[in-house]
Amino acid sequence: MEPRRDRKFARTKQKKAKADLAALLRKSWYHLRLSVRHPSRVPTWDAIVLTAASPEQAKLYEWQLRRAQRMGRIATSTVTLAVPDPDGQRIGSGAATVNAIHALAKHYQNLGFDLGPEVAVANGGSSGSFVNNEDSLLAVARFMAKKHILLLHAGGDSKRVPWANPMGKVFLPLPYLAADDPDGPVPLLFDHILAIASCARQAFGNEGGIFTMTGDVLPCFDASTMILPEDASTIITVPITLDIASNHGVIVAAKIGISSESYTVSLVDNLLQKPSVEELVKNHAILDDGRTLLDTGIIAVRGKAWEELVMLSCSCQAMISQLLKSRNEMSLYEDLVAAWVPAKHDWLKLRPLGEELVSSLGKQRMFSYCAYELSFLHFGTSSEVLDHLSGAVSGLVGRRHLCSIPATTVSDIAASAVVLSSKIVRGVSIGEDSLIYDSNICGRIQIGSLSIVVGINFPEDTGGTAEDSFQFMLPDRHCLWEVPLVGCTERVLVYCGLHDNPKISISKDGTFCGKPWEKVLHDLGIQESDLWSSTGCQEKCLWNAKIFPILSYFEMLSLATWLMGLSDQKIEFLLPLWRNSRRVSLEELHRSIDFAEMCIGSSNHQADLAAGIAKACINYGMLGRNLSQLCEEILQKELSGIELCKYFLDLCPKLLEQNSKILPKSRAYQVQVDMLRACGDESSACELELKVWAAVADETASAVRYGFRENLLKSPSRTAPVYQNNNVDGRSDQSFHPRTVKVELPVRVDFVGGWSDTPPWSLERAGCVLNMAISLEGSLPIGATVETTKLGGVSISDDGGNQLHIEDLTSISAPFDHGDQFRLVKSALLVTGIVHENSLVSTGLQIRTWANVPRGSGLGTSSILAAAVVKALLQITDGDHCNENVARLVLVLEQLMGTGGGWQDQIGGLYPGIKFTSSFPGIPLRLQVVPLLASPQLISELQQRLLVVFTGQVLQSPASFLNRLNPASNLDSGVSQKPCNSDKGLSRKGPFEHGLYSPVRLAHQVLQKVVTRYLQRDNLLVSSIKRLTELAKIGREALMNCDVDELGEIMLEAWRLHQELDPYCSNEFVDKLFAFADPYCCGYKLVGAGGGGFALLLANDAESATELKQMIEKDSNFDYVKVYNWSISLYP
Repeated sequence: MEPRRDRKFARTKQKKAKADLAALLRKSWYHLRLSVRHPSRVPTWDAIVLTAASPEQAKLYEWQLRRAQRMGRIATSTVTLAVPDPDGQRIGSGAATVNAIHALAKHYQNLGFDLGPEVAVANGGSSGSFVNNEDSLLAVARFMAKKHILLLHAGGDSKRVPWANPMGKVFLPLPYLAADDPDGPVPLLFDHILAIASCARQAFGNEGGIFTMTGDVLPCFDASTMILPEDASTIITVPITLDIASNHGVIVAAKIGISSESYTVSLVDNLLQKPSVEELVKNHAILDDGRTLLDTGIIAVRGKAWEELVMLSCSCQAMISQLLKSRNEMSLYEDLVAAWVPAKHDWLKLRPLGEELVSSLGKQRMFSYCAYELSFLHFGTSSEVLDHLSGAVSGLVGRRHLCSIPATTVSDIAASAVVLSSKIVRGVSIGEDSLIYDSNICGRIQIGSLSIVVGINFPEDTGGTAEDSFQFMLPDRHCLWEVPLVGCTERVLVYCGLHDNPKISISKDGTFCGKPWEKVLHDLGIQESDLWSSTGCQEKCLWNAKIFPILSYFEMLSLATWLMGLSDQKIEFLLPLWRNSRRVSLEELHRSIDFAEMCIGSSNHQADLAAGIAKACINYGMLGRNLSQLCEEILQKELSGIELCKYFLDLCPKLLEQNSKILPKSRAYQVQVDMLRACGDESSACELELKVWAAVADETASAVRYGFRENLLKSPSRTAPVYQNNNVDGRSDQSFHPRTVKVELPVRVDFVGGWSDTPPWSLERAGCVLNMAISLEGSLPIGATVETTKLGGVSISDDGGNQLHIEDLTSISAPFDHGDQFRLVKSALLVTGIVHENSLVSTGLQIRTWANVPRGSGLGTSSILAAAVVKALLQITDGDHCNENVARLVLVLEQLMGTGGGWQDQIGGLYPGIKFTSSFPGIPLRLQVVPLLASPQLISELQQRLLVVFTGQVLQSPASFLNRLNPASNLDSGVSQKPCNSDKGLSRKGPFEHGLYSPVRLAHQVLQKVVTRYLQRDNLLVSSIKRLTELAKIGREALMNCDVDELGEIMLEAWRLHQELDPYCSNEFVDKLFAFADPYCCGYKLVGAGGGGFALLLANDAESATELKQMIEKDSNFDYVKVYNWSISLYP
C-alpha cells in the first residue's frame, strides 16, 4: 500500500453522484467479454467457486457454471466448482468460505495440477483433509497463494424469493442489456455479477487472492478502479443513511487514510451489527455528513492475509466437524472478518472457534475501501425483483427475449410485462409489470399485474373435453411456479402472494396469497392440524405449511384457484380432495427438488424456443437472426438437436432461390456455413466459405458502379485492334502520349467510425467516419509516378528495390496469390480498365511507388497507396480521376486483392484536412465527404495536444514478411521478377528499422473475423458498429464546437468498441503504453484496425502533451516508441 497521509475523508457534505448504471454495466460486460476472449492480455479469474446448500443444489450450480462457460461468460481456462455445505447442514458463511477454499485446493489436485511433491492424499483420496503434515500444508498454501479466486455465496433456501429456490437466487433472470444481444441467452443475475467481478480481477495484479461476494446482491460500481492494500483483507463499503444501517453491518473506519474524489482507503477500527444510533455515536461510526459506512458483503483478501487464510482452510476439517457436532455456525461477516480487526479479538475469542481464527489470521489487518459511487441492487424479496425491472432502470430491461408471442389481436399482453424464454399462445392475458420466465402458457390463462410466473408448463389446448376448456387466473401480485420432485412423475404447482414472507409465523400476522392465515383457514375450512404437526418446536408459518397438493395437473390447478380464494366450486368437493392428497411444504420442496430433471427440462425448453425462432427466420424472414448462436442452443436438446440443424440446412438452397433478388448471397452462404458447422461437417463449411468471400467481392464490385462487375471479372482478351476509342463509364481509351504523372498523398488518422466503411456493412447500412489527413516529418509520405514508355508492357518498381516487368497484360487476373507483393498495382491495372480495354497498344508504362511508413502502420498506407496508383493511372489515361471515383475503385481493388477493406483510408488520404464522410447503400454506393471548416484555434489546439506516436510494433503478415526476403516466390506467366536485397526491402527511416513485429495479426484476417460476425448477424458486433457511427456524428459536432476534451472521451469509447469487435486489436505492450499515458490524456486509441502501428494520444492540455512526449522519450521501456512531428494536410 502506498504511504498513508493524514487526511480527513473527503466525503463529508459532498453529494456523490451514482454511476450511470447502463454505462457501468456495458463497460463491465465489455471487460468480461475481453477477459474471456483474450485472457492472456486481460487476466481473468483462475477459479470461480459457488457455495451451495446441498449436494443436489451443487449439481445444479455445476450445470449452470458449464452453461456459462459455453455461453462465453467464463473463460475456458477458468476452473469452476460448486461446493455444498457438509452433510447439507448449515455451517455459516464463514465456515462455508474456508470449506470452499479447502475443496478448491483438493479439486485442483484431482484435476492433475501439481501442488508440490510434499502433498499427499490422506485416507487413500477419500473425503477429508488431503494434507497430512506441515510440509504438505505449506506446499498447498504456496500453490493457492498464486491463484485468483472469485467466491460467490449462493447457498441458502431463498425463503423470501421462494420461486427462485429451484434455480438458486443467484441464477434468477435479470434482463438488463438483453436487447444488445437478442439471440443470446437471457442474462441472469449471476452473469451481471460476473461482469462486475471481472473488473475487480485487475485490482489484484499478479498477487493472488480471493474476492468474495454474495449471490443476492448486484453491486454497481467500477471495480477496475479499486485500490487493494497488499498483505491484507479489504471490505468494500459505501456511505449510507442511519435508518438503513440499523438493519445491516456497519464498518467503523479510521479517520485518516488515502482519499480521492471517488474513494477512500483506511484501516478498519471496529465492526458493528445492526447498531442503534447510540451505538454508532459511541463507536465514532457517524461520518461528518451524518451517514455511516455500510458493509456491502464484498471482501477481498490478498498477499500474506490470503496465504494465512489458505493455511487455515486447508486444515479446517477439524473445525468443520466441531461445528457440525455442536450445530453452531461461523459467520463470514461477524466471526471471520473479526479476526482481522484487533478491537474485536476479545469478543471473537468467546465465540465458537474464535481462538483458532485469531491465532491463524490475527496478524494481518483489514482495510475499508469506501466507493462513493457504489450502489447495489438487492434481490432479497420477490417484490424487490420486480422493482428492479421497472422504475428508473426500466430502460435497461429487455422485455421480450427469446420468446414466442402471438399477435396483439389474439392476446392481451401488457407492454410493460417482461416475457423471457417463454412460449405464449393465443388467448393469453398478462398484466402490467409481470415477469414470465422459462414457461409455456396456453390459451385461456389470465395472469394479473405485478405477478411472477416461472417454469410453468400449462397443457396446450386440444379442444373438446371439460379439462381442455379449463380456465385459470392468477390474481395480481402473486407468484406461480412448478417444481419437479425426486421420485414424483408430476411437477408440483406452487404459489404464494408477492409480499408473503414465508418466515413470518401465523401468530405474527403471517400471510398466504396476501391474506392473513386466520382468514385463509376460516374461508377454506382448513384446520391448523391439516398444515402443521402438533409435535415439534417450529413456528407455524408458510415455509413449513403442508399446503401444496401433488395430484394431476388439472386437479392442482383447481385446488390452486380454491386456495387463492377464487374458486366457485363448492367447498364440499375441493376440501376433501385437498385434505386426502399427498401434500408438501416449501421446506420439503427445497429438500426434494429433482435438479437433474430441471436441467434437462430447461435445456430442452430453450432448444425448442431457439428452433422455433430459427425456423421462422428461414421460412419467413430475411435471415436477420443470428442462426449460428441459435444453433448452439438447439444442439443442447437431447438426441434431436443435430437433426433439427440438418433440417434447417436442407431449407437453405430453397431460401436462396426464392429471395435471390433481395437476399445478399454472402449472407445466404454464411447461413449455410453455420448450419454445416452445427451439423459437424467442417470440411464442407470450409469449402463453402470461399463462396462467401467471393460473394462479398462480387457485391462490392456491383455496388461501386452498375455493370462494372461484369466488365471487371470477364477474362481479358489476348487480341486487340490497333486503335480503340471506347468509352466505358467515363474512362476513355485514347492513344498515349509521352507524359509523366506524379501523385503524392498524406496518411490518415481516424478518430472514430472505422468498420462502418467496410463491405458488406457499407453495402447494406449507412457508414460514418471522422478522420484527418496529415503529413509526417514535413512531407507527404505516400506516392506514385506513372510515365509512358516506348517499350511495351508494364514495369513496376517500389521503394524497396523490387522490380517487375509484365509483358503480357492478359496474364493479369484475379484471384491473386497472397504472397504476390505486386498485386496492388496489378489490381489497379484491372479496376482502371487498362487490362480489359487493351489500352496499351503502342506504348508501355513505368510505375513507381513509395510509402515512407510501414504498411502495417494503421495509417491506411496500403489503401492510400492504391489510391495514388489508381489516380495516377486514370490521369495518364485521361479517365475519371475525381476523388469519389478513385475511392470507389479502391474499394473494389481491395476485394480483388483479397484483403478486403473499406473506403475510409483512401478518403482520408485523397481529401485534405478533417472530414466527416458518410456512405449510403445502393447501386452505385454513394459517398458524401463533408470537410470540417476548422478554425485556426482548433488546428492549433489539436497540433499542440495530439501526439501521433509510432508504437514500434509493425503489423506484418508472415507471407509479406517472407516475400520481402524472397520476392521471387511467386511467378506468373509472362512475368519476370528481380530479387531485392532483403535488408533494403525492410529498411525504414527512424524506428521502422527497429520495428518490433508483434504476434501474427494480419489485417485481412482481422477483417475476415469481423465480416464473418457481421454476416452471422452477431448482435453485439452490429450494436458496436452502430455506436461507432453515432460517435462519429457526435465527434463532428465536438470538433466544430472546438470541444477537444469531448473528442478525447469519444476516442476512449471508440477504442473500447474496437476491442469489443476484435480483442486482438491491442496487446500487452500497447496496454502498457496507454496505461503510462493515461494520467496525461483525455483520450487515446490505435489508428486503423489496431494491433500495433501508430497511436493517437490526446493530452489534457499542451503542457501535458510536452511532458508526456518527454516522459516517453526518457523511459527505457519505450525505446522503440517515437513521437512524430505532424501537421494537418490542408491542401490537395
